[in-house]
Amino acid sequence: MRIVIKIGTSTLTYSTGHLNIRRTQELCRTLSDIKNAGHEIIIVSSGAIGMGVGKLSLKERPSDIPTKQAAAAVGQCELMYTYDKLFGEYNHTVAQILLTGDDFNHSDRLLNFTNTVSRLLELGALPIINENDSIATDEIKVGDNDTLSAYVAVNTGADLLILLSDIDGLYTADPHKNPDAKLIEKVYAVTDDIRRLAGGVGSALGTGGMQTKLNAAEICMKSGCDMVIANGKEPGMIYKIVEGETARCTRFYKTEEK
Repeated sequence: MRIVIKIGTSTLTYSTGHLNIRRTQELCRTLSDIKNAGHEIIIVSSGAIGMGVGKLSLKERPSDIPTKQAAAAVGQCELMYTYDKLFGEYNHTVAQILLTGDDFNHSDRLLNFTNTVSRLLELGALPIINENDSIATDEIKVGDNDTLSAYVAVNTGADLLILLSDIDGLYTADPHKNPDAKLIEKVYAVTDDIRRLAGGVGSALGTGGMQTKLNAAEICMKSGCDMVIANGKEPGMIYKIVEGETARCTRFYKTEEK
């Protein structure tokens, strides 16, 4: 399978913005093993701004654009250094690709992107994609990596998109506020009722939330790609998801498959 895995800021870092070393090591080991099994892996990674916040010793995620872009520039270096070091321990070569929303709107640039990813996979490399937050403006940015990962999955012909977040999946209510909330394990259509279950934004250092994940699900499902929301706190669960076993997550099935 060709699998796109979106790694959220809350999976990679603590609330301080500093790297969660133990979890990131386990995640890279798991993905390396899945790649060793013959699957093609593409990563869409958040965390540049969050890690930049920690590296620059900022007290919180900045609200002004120049400081966000500065944090992204610093954090992206740290992020790729970490991936290069950890995946290198398992003899996997990583490659960085930075995109803006504009790249998906121009056919020649989109073709260049998909050709690059295809060739990297043929060469055995592991593409790591992020939005180019250091230069992106409101006019050209995708805005969140849930949507970006859906665009990547669809345009690279992926079979599966896995969104790793700080929640197990889609619930019938907010599980942080309602102890009776139940996890919805299977979704075959993003209906109005499903959309009403979505809350607000995610973690303090991230930009996503359930609404952006449902948008990503719609993009994937209509294009023949399954999507899964799972908790990044348990990287080992990815094995079960990839192998089609029962796992604590929400799976959105491509339109023609029920």
